[in-house]
Amino acid sequence: MAATPDNNSEDNYVYYNGKRLRKGFTTGTTATAASVAAIRTLLTQQPQTEVQVQAANGKTAIFEVKTTKFDQHQATCGIVKDGGDDQDATDGLLICATVTLRSDKQIILTGGPGVGVVTQKGLANDPGMPAINPTPRKVITKAARQELGAQRGAQIEISVPDGEKVAPLTYNPKLGIKGGISILGTSGVVTPMSESSWKHSISIEMNIHRQRGDTALILTPGNYGEDFLVQEMGIAPTKQVQMSNFVGYVLKESQRLGFTKLLLVGDLGKMIKVSAGIFSTHSKDADARAEIMVANLALLGDVPTAFLRKIYNCLTTVSMIDLIEAAGYQAVYQAIVDKIKQRCEKLLAHKQPHIDIDAVIFSRQHGFLAATKPLTEIEAEWA
Repeated sequence: MAATPDNNSEDNYVYYNGKRLRKGFTTGTTATAASVAAIRTLLTQQPQTEVQVQAANGKTAIFEVKTTKFDQHQATCGIVKDGGDDQDATDGLLICATVTLRSDKQIILTGGPGVGVVTQKGLANDPGMPAINPTPRKVITKAARQELGAQRGAQIEISVPDGEKVAPLTYNPKLGIKGGISILGTSGVVTPMSESSWKHSISIEMNIHRQRGDTALILTPGNYGEDFLVQEMGIAPTKQVQMSNFVGYVLKESQRLGFTKLLLVGDLGKMIKVSAGIFSTHSKDADARAEIMVANLALLGDVPTAFLRKIYNCLTTVSMIDLIEAAGYQAVYQAIVDKIKQRCEKLLAHKQPHIDIDAVIFSRQHGFLAATKPLTEIEAEWA
């Protein structure tokens, strides 16, 4: 476990939904520590048991050196990534640095086994480069220079023994990063339950689409939307991005990046919130599904109050749909999907470029429910 000079400091914790969660350190900070440990080992020819480094934001991190191998020409040290209480796939991975001295003053940083390779434009690194992001690259190089002094150079290879195995559990496959994980971290510190890094990853994926020339994009809340898109609509997910609960954020990012056409495909349980102008759809932020459904049913006219009460008392949208299907009030789906389009367009109305938006809603149990234009027309446009 990584430590700080004062482990009890409140700066080491964050509070989320009433829970006190410990912060951790990124793969970038861990790779920096491994590099420093390997350089010291090589220069002193003595194994290091502990190493102290500064994260990108200046925070001090103290790591135990887990593995060491060295001779007179090369040293390799491994340090376990400690992400604190953040549930990240890379938590607990061994991050290694292998250092070889150079005859010149240059510090050359490369990626070894388990560190992914960039294959698409739109990321911080060019295609062909190892997925060691600019901030970690800068921090590692700076720390190495402090250890080496001005007159020495070194070749530093960062590797992650289990990186290729863990990579499918990260965002890397969607970003076109192959062969391993990324060495990341703009601050060097991991904040548990942080939404900012998640949003940033979505923005990166969207930018990849723009860099390859896409001006139209399909947005789904998650796997259910993607499955419906592929299996029921017959549309390949090549222009699709999962927006999770960050609907408003992703819509604004779409406009910022210059997209001009969007298709939203999602389960009614998520998308009904958007129809009421709720653009962060996680239940912790808002859950007014019953109220929204009751309001839209009431606006149809001639819907008995007793039926509206039944809908209001439903715990899930699936049970609402069961009642609606039996009573013949399916017209409410069209009202909801049209409002999804209207709400999204209104959110983006005062900036350029103008974005044409369509939406499709479905239920996993009941299938297709409604769309802002005939489904066959949408399928033809996006095929």
